[in-house]
Amino acid sequence: MNKYELVLIFKPELSEEDRNTVFSRIQQVIDENGKLEEVHDWGKRKLAYEINYIKEGYYYIVNFDLDPQFVKEIERRCRLFDQIIRYMVVRVDEQ
Repeated sequence: MNKYELVLIFKPELSEEDRNTVFSRIQQVIDENGKLEEVHDWGKRKLAYEINYIKEGYYYIVNFDLDPQFVKEIERRCRLFDQIIRYMVVRVDEQ
């Protein structure tokens, strides 16, 4: 298993309940096939640049261990949800 970091940016008009619902669908893949390490809710922040005329969003930073074959499934689920503006999965090097 490798260590990964996932950054999710949700639309600013979403309620906390809606964000948690979407995140739980992504977390399901991690729980079934790996281990969730940490979840950091950074809250509402201004974006570095506008994305589809949206200027701010809710940031989530997720650290987890997962087999590489399941990273594609996480990315697929992130693409499915309109509530997610941007996402990025990065492999974290162990030092």
